[in-house]
Amino acid sequence: MTSIRPSPSSESPLGRWMAARPAALALFATLAAFGVYSCMYAFRKPITAATFSGIKYWGFDYKVLIVLAQIIGYTLSKFIGIKVVSEVSPARRASVILGLIGLAEIALILFPILPRPWNVACLFLNGLPLGMIWGIVFGFLEGRRVSDLMGLGLSISFIVSSGIMKSLGLWTMSAWGITEFWMPAVTGALFLPLLGVCLWVLAQLPPPSTEDIAARAKREPMNAKQRFAFVREFGIGLVLLIGAYVLLTAYRDLRDTFMVEILRDLKANQDASIFARIELMVGLSVLVLLASFWNIRDSARAFFTYHIIIALGALVVGVSTWAFQHGIITPFWWMFATGLGGYLGYVPYNSVLFERLLAAFRQVGTAAFLITVADSFGYLSSVNLYVYRTLFRGSASWLSFLTYGSYLLAIVVPVALALSYLYFRKKAAIVATSRR
Repeated sequence: MTSIRPSPSSESPLGRWMAARPAALALFATLAAFGVYSCMYAFRKPITAATFSGIKYWGFDYKVLIVLAQIIGYTLSKFIGIKVVSEVSPARRASVILGLIGLAEIALILFPILPRPWNVACLFLNGLPLGMIWGIVFGFLEGRRVSDLMGLGLSISFIVSSGIMKSLGLWTMSAWGITEFWMPAVTGALFLPLLGVCLWVLAQLPPPSTEDIAARAKREPMNAKQRFAFVREFGIGLVLLIGAYVLLTAYRDLRDTFMVEILRDLKANQDASIFARIELMVGLSVLVLLASFWNIRDSARAFFTYHIIIALGALVVGVSTWAFQHGIITPFWWMFATGLGGYLGYVPYNSVLFERLLAAFRQVGTAAFLITVADSFGYLSSVNLYVYRTLFRGSASWLSFLTYGSYLLAIVVPVALALSYLYFRKKAAIVATSRR
C-alpha cells in the first residue's frame, strides 16, 4: 500500500479552494470523514452477520469467542490510542489510518487460512488497530465553528454502516457463494479504493482558521503532562460523564453485535436488508434531531443542552422496552426505538459533547483525546459483559441481556447526567467569577 502524504494547505490547490469556501470545506470534510469511518466498518462488522451455527470450542459458541477476541483487541486499541490519538500530528493522520486498516485486513485474510480454533486470534489482531481510527478521523474535524455539524455527519457512519456492512456480508455469501470465514476479508477488500479516495480528501483539509480558533479554542496535540492536568481539573465531571458512557457503549455494542440473534429469538423476519433498514432509519432520525442543535453559538449552553438530550435518549430506551414487553410495539419498532434512544445518548459523546466542553472552558487541547479515553472504558465494559455472559450466564439469551440493560440504562444514565450537569454548572460559575 502506498502512503498518503498530506500536503500543507498552502501547497494543496484543493486545500486553498476549501479554505476560501467554508461551506464547501464542511461538506467535503463531512463526506470524506463519513466515508473513511464507514469503510473501517467494512473491516470490523461483517463478521457479526455470520452465525457459525453449531461450532463450539471448549464449551463456548465459536461466534462468542470471535466477538470477544475482536472486542478485546479493539478495547486494548482504545487504551493505546489515548497516547497515539492525542499525540499524532495532523500531517501523519491519513497515513496512520491507512496503515492501521491495512493491518486489520491482513488479519481477516489470515482468519480462514489458519486452523480453528486458533484463528480466533486473528480477530484479536483485527480489532487491535481499528480502535484508534475514530479519534484520528475526528482530529481532522474538531476545533472548527461547524465541528458540531461535521461531527454529527461522521457519527451517522457508525449507525448506518454497521447495518449496511452486515447486510452486505450476508449478500456476498448468498450471491457469490463466499463462506462465512472468507466473507469478512472479501467485504473489507471491496472498500479499499473508496478508503483511499476519502483519506486523500481529508489529507487536503486546511487547518482551523483564526475565526475557528476564536470560537472554539485552539486545538493542539497533548503530551502526558497536559493530559494529566486536564483530567485533574475536571476529574469529577469526567467520571460522571464517562460512567454514563460506559453503559451506553456496552448497550450499543450488545444491540449491534447480536442483533441477528436477538431478532431470531423474537422470531422477526430476517431478510438480508432488515439490518440496513433499521439502522438507516435510526441514523437519519438521530441526524435530524441532533442537527437542530448544531448552530447553538454559546458553547456552554450547547454543552448543557447535550446533557439533557443524552438523558432523554436513555429514557426513550426504557419506555420503548416497557412498550414492547406489553405488546404495544412490534420487534421491528422496538429495535428502532432502542437504536434511536441509545444513539441519541451515544452520538453526542463521539461528536459534540467534548468538543463543546473544550470550547466552553477555553481549554487548549484535543477533543479526540477525551473521546478516546471515554471509548477505552466504554469498550472495557463491553468486554466485561461478554466475559460475564460467557462464563457465568452462558444459557441466558442476548435478548434478556438487552431487555435488562434497557432498564438499567434508563435509570443510571439520567442520574449521572444530572449530577454532571450540576458539577459543570458550578465549575462554569467559578470560571466566570475568576474572569471578572
